[in-house]
Amino acid sequence: MPAPLHPYLVGLCACLAVPALAGDASVPQTRQEHIHHQGHRVMPFVLGRTLHVFRMTETGGSMRVVLRDAGAKDQLPLIQRHLLHMTARFSSGDFSVPASLHGEQMPGLKELEAGASRVKVVYAPLPNGGEIRFETGDLAMITAIHRWFGAQLSEHGADALAE
Repeated sequence: MPAPLHPYLVGLCACLAVPALAGDASVPQTRQEHIHHQGHRVMPFVLGRTLHVFRMTETGGSMRVVLRDAGAKDQLPLIQRHLLHMTARFSSGDFSVPASLHGEQMPGLKELEAGASRVKVVYAPLPNGGEIRFETGDLAMITAIHRWFGAQLSEHGADALAE
């Protein structure tokens, strides 16, 4: 029968095992992976079957969520219902849903919350998804919208594109 391990060696083995667990491939390693894997907490549709499209304009911009392919039609009502709901929240200055996923310090977020009354937020259904348009003549709010869009583009990675 082998001799029992010395208590020091037992502790050392336990310490060496922890980094091996930290390298588990199922744990997101980048910010984009984190957003992709946690998106289901705030969005009812599947990020991998949809695409966020951000377009910055001189008066604000638009955020669309569209199907990646025609075979994902089951995602269409989920996209449209979610964007309609988010339009109402954004119009009243409630950006808590994106903040819960991207963080409270997301660029442009505090300015959008404080200045929501100076931004017109409009929802439109699309044949392949939905769109939220943000329109304002206030340069500070346009800048906030663009900063917010830029942060989302960066954090959504392959799930988003700029137009």
